[in-house]
Amino acid sequence: MAKPVILSQHLPLRWLGVLPFFAFAFLFLILPTLYIVIGAFRTPQGGFTFDNIIGLNTPTILNAYWLSIKISFWSALLGCVIGFAMAAAITVGNTAKGLRNPLMTFSGVASNFAGVPLAFAFIATVGPAGIITLYLRTEFGINLRAYGWNLLSAWGLIVTYLFFQIPLMILIITPALDGLKREWREAAAILGATGPQYWRMIGFPILLPSILGTMALLFANAFGAVATAIALTGPQLNIAPILLFSQIRGDVLGNPNLGYALAFGMIVITGLANAVYIWLRARSERWLK
Repeated sequence: MAKPVILSQHLPLRWLGVLPFFAFAFLFLILPTLYIVIGAFRTPQGGFTFDNIIGLNTPTILNAYWLSIKISFWSALLGCVIGFAMAAAITVGNTAKGLRNPLMTFSGVASNFAGVPLAFAFIATVGPAGIITLYLRTEFGINLRAYGWNLLSAWGLIVTYLFFQIPLMILIITPALDGLKREWREAAAILGATGPQYWRMIGFPILLPSILGTMALLFANAFGAVATAIALTGPQLNIAPILLFSQIRGDVLGNPNLGYALAFGMIVITGLANAVYIWLRARSERWLK
């Protein structure tokens, strides 16, 4: 009599739950990326060429990349500094314990708040006719425009990006701060180290890979953001995501394959930033285990 076939020996049922993830990742991440990479090296007739990559060496495209890099760098740097200070206050600082859960909950929501709603919120608050802008002008005679503030500019976009960059920093760096062992601080105190000496010689060196890795992640997060930039500034700000969006709409760059090359350049930059994050994150986890 033949033995019954056990299904679990031939089909690992425990993997069925993650099949939707792999399907979505392949259809909406891997497949479009491969299509863009291949299109960046093809002619409109389907042949192989490097002309699209060479075509990126134009003033408009290079300036768009450079401005995107500056905006991403400053939003990532400021997001790291402010987010680290806030995370340190609720972990190793003397801030009330009851503030941690509300801050973490808000960070989880705000880190995903972007696009048109975020742009509208900032325009309605600190835009040219925003609530705070008009209040300061009428009540205190402070004209933000006279001090150089312009929401519809590169620095206005940086400030807007901070709304989701700071919470993302808090969410990522808080577990690293929690990983600092109390024994390290106590041992440093026994040996006569002050608080600043502990952070300079022990705390920050251990957390530095996590901080730098998170900064790389925030850089990639800002570099690929397109909906917020378009909703806030429109086509007047020459950054890579807006230039690519204009290409998709057919407003500029008559060669579609040049648009693929533009997207390929963005993939390379964000990919490098994410690779740096993964590498530094792995280094920091070895210390915090």
